[in-house]
Amino acid sequence: MALRIKSHWWNDQNTRSLPEIATALAANAWRIALDKAITLHCERFVYADDRQRLAVIAEYLVFLVQIADRLAHERLDQAQRRELITAFARKLFEHVQDNSEDLLGPGDHGAAFIERLNRRSEDYADYQLGEEGPSYAFLRHLGFEIQSLMGEAEENRWVIDQVMDRDGWDAWKRFAKAFDDLFA
Repeated sequence: MALRIKSHWWNDQNTRSLPEIATALAANAWRIALDKAITLHCERFVYADDRQRLAVIAEYLVFLVQIADRLAHERLDQAQRRELITAFARKLFEHVQDNSEDLLGPGDHGAAFIERLNRRSEDYADYQLGEEGPSYAFLRHLGFEIQSLMGEAEENRWVIDQVMDRDGWDAWKRFAKAFDDLFA
């Protein structure tokens, strides 16, 4: 399945605010995370239910917030970076809440995402993102968290390898390109 990332503004003559950029980043991050969850299914990894699939999507979103924060660090001052990442996380909260309600019914699903984001931000704090992409440890942590979510089923035994070797890299490349394009 071809994934279409919308990373160019319809009218590129206008200057975009950081909240507008954050909204576009969130839409792209959701598409990328959803695509990676679908890729796992297509590679014959097995989800127990929609809750587990949404948890994997949320884990990819947390990873992409970490990527965005590091990319913003290179491009923006501290106040702008905080504004962008906060707006980005809020938009992701909305995506998670809306989609979780559609699949799981009413509930405070977005709060669980923010809790996961805060917890994982501490975990990811020591991992590096260089010009070549996320460090081995960065990708390994993503793979470990997704492996933990997918459980011990025989079919899911090698999900960490899929995430580290292919899907995590692809998510980073697509998101980093969209990030750069949205600021161009």
